[in-house]
Amino acid sequence: MSQDKIEIFTDGSAKGNPGKGGFGAIMRYKNHYKEFSQGFRLTTNNRMELLAVIHALEQIKTSDIQVKVYSDSKYVLDSITKGWIFSWQKKNFKDKKNPDLWKRYLLLHPKFEIEFEWVRGHNGHPENERCDYLAVSASDVPNLLIDEEYEKSKKEDGLF
Repeated sequence: MSQDKIEIFTDGSAKGNPGKGGFGAIMRYKNHYKEFSQGFRLTTNNRMELLAVIHALEQIKTSDIQVKVYSDSKYVLDSITKGWIFSWQKKNFKDKKNPDLWKRYLLLHPKFEIEFEWVRGHNGHPENERCDYLAVSASDVPNLLIDEEYEKSKKEDGLF
């Protein structure tokens, strides 16, 4: 465990993809530890993976501490670490999925010095396994939240 970084572990889940879904996140800094999760009635796995990172970053109250994000999502990590997101931004996310969440992430990105590390999912990594449990459990509660932007986009696509 790093003493000089806020460590964030994340995972997302969607049953049916799209379907009901959720995200889980763990934040750790020195002797502080917090868990977060939320569930949605209709969403995708990629949206939940990305929202887990966003939600965790939004909880940080200072920009003076380095942040390390651990995720099993190549979609999220590659989009950021390979710089794709910045090309998408220049094209106003034309033909890209999840522009609402990517724009939300971009508001947070310059506030922190963020390092990303990919972890293999469902491979016994304790924090990743816990985040998976949180994400799946969040999607199983009654009265799930509405992923408004996703559902709005599906209505516009004529899917429901």
